[in-house]
Amino acid sequence: MNKNTDKTHSGFIAIVGRPNVGKSTLINSFLGSHLSITSPKPQTTRQQIQGIITLDKTQLIFVDTPGLHRESKKKLNQYMNQAASKALIDVDVVLFLVEVLKFTDEDEAVLKKLKSVDAPVFLVINKIDTVKDKEKILPYILNLQSKFNFAQVIPISAEKGLQCDVLKKEIIAHIPEGPFYYPEESKTNRSPGFHVSEMIREQVMLQLGDELPYATTVSVDTWDDQEKIIKIGATIWAERDSQKAIIVGENGDRIKRIGTIARRSIESFVGKQVFLELWVKVKENWSDDSKSLEHLGYYDFD
Repeated sequence: MNKNTDKTHSGFIAIVGRPNVGKSTLINSFLGSHLSITSPKPQTTRQQIQGIITLDKTQLIFVDTPGLHRESKKKLNQYMNQAASKALIDVDVVLFLVEVLKFTDEDEAVLKKLKSVDAPVFLVINKIDTVKDKEKILPYILNLQSKFNFAQVIPISAEKGLQCDVLKKEIIAHIPEGPFYYPEESKTNRSPGFHVSEMIREQVMLQLGDELPYATTVSVDTWDDQEKIIKIGATIWAERDSQKAIIVGENGDRIKRIGTIARRSIESFVGKQVFLELWVKVKENWSDDSKSLEHLGYYDFD
């Protein structure tokens, strides 16, 4: 018997890039499920989230990170930059995600951080489905290759799933031999409560649009898993009374809509009927206060 058939491979893959470039969409595409929340707004992802795929003898642990910012005025932004930077430590592959035909100062700042990384860096060019004239892509690639020695350059569309299988095969080829870090059935390192809080926050961001993009967070306060239903109580935190009024809406219409749509997503996630009760409370300046951030689940804040 060939002993090599018993060998397993496992490794961590960090997905990095500027805000709103499609990192969460890519990890959701890999997992085939809505693990990381998405919205058209930058800074949707605030914390490091691991998505786990086990394929026969290989386990891939994708690390979805907040977008790296050049300026970090508030402690929340500093936390997000720290979470993204820590994801680059001891990983086996780095996916540097950019948007096709765009390369901003923020992209340049991310690339600068990657120059000190030991792991192979893949240039992953997202949203190629949006370019009609494909001949423009090659000069764009050549320009970026002049800036960095990328191990691979792979154009994809995370939203459409184009070339994602090609990218996955190249990642697997770079994963070292080693034992699995998680049980084969694992999909994420985060608790169900964390993902529920994120699903609620996703609806807050989608429903509020430009009115209140970043001044809210969500905590899950109670979780009662009964035989036929899970009863969940959660709080949406704002920084000012005026923000609370916006979230609640006229006659409570907006908070009801947020709760209704979030509940459907949660039921799909937990596979069970859910009773969701939401409160809106004010914690002044929570996004710039270390103790408040820790209390609200933003751990490892320095």
